[in-house]
Amino acid sequence: MKKIFTHQTTKIITILIAAIIVLTGWSYFFEVQLRPSNRLAQLISKTAQSTPTTELTAQTLAAQVVPAEGYTVVVNWGDTGQKLVAAGGIDLAKYQQNYDDPQYTQLMTYLTSDNNKSITINKDTAYFWVNTLWALGLTQRSDVLDKGVMGTQYKDRVGNFASTGGWTLGAKDAVKLYSSADIIPLTNEQQVMVDRIAQNIYRPCCGNPTSFPDCNHGMAILGLIELMVSQDYNEEDIYRAALAFNSYWFSQTYIDLAYYFQTKENTAWADVDPKRALSAEFSSAQGYQQVKKQIGTVPGTQSAGASCGT
Repeated sequence: MKKIFTHQTTKIITILIAAIIVLTGWSYFFEVQLRPSNRLAQLISKTAQSTPTTELTAQTLAAQVVPAEGYTVVVNWGDTGQKLVAAGGIDLAKYQQNYDDPQYTQLMTYLTSDNNKSITINKDTAYFWVNTLWALGLTQRSDVLDKGVMGTQYKDRVGNFASTGGWTLGAKDAVKLYSSADIIPLTNEQQVMVDRIAQNIYRPCCGNPTSFPDCNHGMAILGLIELMVSQDYNEEDIYRAALAFNSYWFSQTYIDLAYYFQTKENTAWADVDPKRALSAEFSSAQGYQQVKKQIGTVPGTQSAGASCGT
């Protein structure tokens, strides 16, 4: 009896030990396989809770839309400024008087030198470039000016527009300057391209496209398009540059548009299609007002954007 009891006891003990080993193994498996997942989930949850969301304000959006460092177009300006002076599009003495502040010293070399290989627009240079590109758009011989709305429907009244009658920094009357000189060499195909792009770019001060450049900003963008087309830039690059220049000239408008795209379409400003942003839907005066009704006032807004004539 004693041997039988001992044998059964041994068998029971063996079974218990095996069960303990199995349970220990399962416990280890769950410890290794499951707990890290739970810890990872907890870590992700804590990270998500502790990562602050950047608040959309006029200030944070301005850093994206009109950054302090500006926007640079690597385009060979060359002797464009000198040609404008020679053609009477710019009166150098008037410019020197108008831009006598030391901050414009380097910019004035765009009219006296042929060594400038790029253009940078920022809050400090925006005023210089709206005028200088205005002079270029006005003076450059262009199918947009000759065959477009201004040169046909308003041919006898072409001097009555803000972009013509308002130009006072030239050495000649604006009507005489109008599409008068080949400052930039453009082929027939390039003239067609300029016109096509100009038809798609609007400005918030009015309801007209750049192909009807009746204000200073429209004429300035026309000059920018012509300059970039002459140097074989593709359309996307030209739209991107035009959007940047418009943004510095109408800062609040495009900060508002950036707010719209982020809040209504979940699209960051850097990812917005520039051609669409420049379309009548967003960049015309009427289109912008419709957007403004949807978004109201962007938090932190302090002042309105520019208008034609500034």
